[in-house]
Amino acid sequence: MEARTIRTGFLNSVRAFPDRPALAIQDATWSYRDLFQRAAAVAVTMDARSAVRPGRLTGVFGHRSVAAFSGVLGALLRGDGYVPLNPSFPAERNRSMAERAELDWIVAEAASLGQLGEMLEGMENTVSVLVPDSSNLDTVAARLPQHRFFGAEDLSTAEEWTPGPVDPNGIGYLLFTSGSTGIPKGVMVAHRNVTHFIDCMTARYGITEQDRFSQTFDLTFDLSAFDMFVAWEKGACVCCPTQQEKLFPARYIDAHGITIWFSVPSTAVLMKKLRMLKPERFPSIRYSLFCGEALPIEIAESFQHAAHRSVLENLYGPTELTIACTLYRYDSSRTPEESAMGVVPIGEPYPGMVSLIANENLEPCEVGEAGELLMAGPQLTLGYWQDAGRTAAAFVRPPGADVVYYRTGDRVVQRAHGQPLLYLGRVDNQIKVQGYRVELGEIEAVMREVARTEVAIALGHPVGDNGVEGIVGFVSRADADLEAVRREVCSRLPPYMQPGRMLHVDEFPLNANGKVDRGALRALLTP
Repeated sequence: MEARTIRTGFLNSVRAFPDRPALAIQDATWSYRDLFQRAAAVAVTMDARSAVRPGRLTGVFGHRSVAAFSGVLGALLRGDGYVPLNPSFPAERNRSMAERAELDWIVAEAASLGQLGEMLEGMENTVSVLVPDSSNLDTVAARLPQHRFFGAEDLSTAEEWTPGPVDPNGIGYLLFTSGSTGIPKGVMVAHRNVTHFIDCMTARYGITEQDRFSQTFDLTFDLSAFDMFVAWEKGACVCCPTQQEKLFPARYIDAHGITIWFSVPSTAVLMKKLRMLKPERFPSIRYSLFCGEALPIEIAESFQHAAHRSVLENLYGPTELTIACTLYRYDSSRTPEESAMGVVPIGEPYPGMVSLIANENLEPCEVGEAGELLMAGPQLTLGYWQDAGRTAAAFVRPPGADVVYYRTGDRVVQRAHGQPLLYLGRVDNQIKVQGYRVELGEIEAVMREVARTEVAIALGHPVGDNGVEGIVGFVSRADADLEAVRREVCSRLPPYMQPGRMLHVDEFPLNANGKVDRGALRALLTP
């Protein structure tokens, strides 16, 4: 028997539930047998055309398609870690991620061949591209002769697949997140990190083959791993709405009989604004789960009334701690008293995980004193891809500790022993927009380059009931064409990181330490 990895649960479900639905997109459904055959064919095809290389990573360039999910599973069946690339990201960003991950293979969907071509232009190394849902690759192959392209007619048969060894300590997926230097950080998530998370979730929620999971996240958002691997561990179905269907989540929940709902709170905020959260609206939902940003109490209460038969939980966790590492069960009778600033607590650590609230010297805070949240345990990831300096700065051993902790950069407090952890905000300039982590420093790095100036500042603004809703940029170069600068900056960043406005200041205000006074800049935005 092979060592347990991310793919183990899926393979067990293929044997136990071959005819049950594993994936649903629009009107199409693929059984576990169907999805395995597609994924195994992808794995065998890549293996047949390249040499074995330890620690391989395979890129997946897709959005909401069976080809993308087959790429994820195909990489895992091959024994590789997968690296999600997003067709909606700027080509330069995807190219940087692919080059830094040293990808030899990319599995792509036919619908995104245009964006893929833009990404591959300018890449120095040769990449092999498998497009399992297309037989017409002549145009893109002629345009990019330095790369190799394989289509549906080149696929091997699933019967040729044999399960090779996979190291549980190896990379299950490499996920690039926003970086303060302008270069995305690659978080190395090990198989064993994910399997521990899976075990916690399947046991807590009693997942069975009857469950139907929503899939509201892009593959480049690590919360997507919950939907896929927790569902496939127990033979459940992943229901993936199209971009159009995501605009009408209530209708989608009804049409697909969703039992496990998981989204960022912003989605629930939108649903409330559109009057979708009517009492007893979603009787099929067993668990209503939220993660990625602060969850307002009023939104939790409204969703709880709509999904009246469900248990609602607030999950918290950075990518470096594998999807989520603390959680809190909502209870309208006690949550308001246990909360702070109108948001639901982040709760207590997962089984096996350990929390530490520390001061700036990484020493433990007294109970009731706010500090930075540090976490240790089996979900602590491997660090940052090819970046020992950043890894050493974020993965630390506090004074007197015998294990390594991750510095989350989040300020929390525990009012008393036995009370849940309360989220108070960031200790640095990282914010969350639409559930995505955004390092303002990364945006500022792009702004400085585009505007050809030494200083550029980005702020999260406006701030709504559910956190940051947008970004505003400041530059001091008087002769800069601000709208032109903004357009160029936006062309280099994903949609959720793009400044909605660019403003000019004659001189940046400074605080007593000689640093740019962000509070003074923010005051300029307040009427």
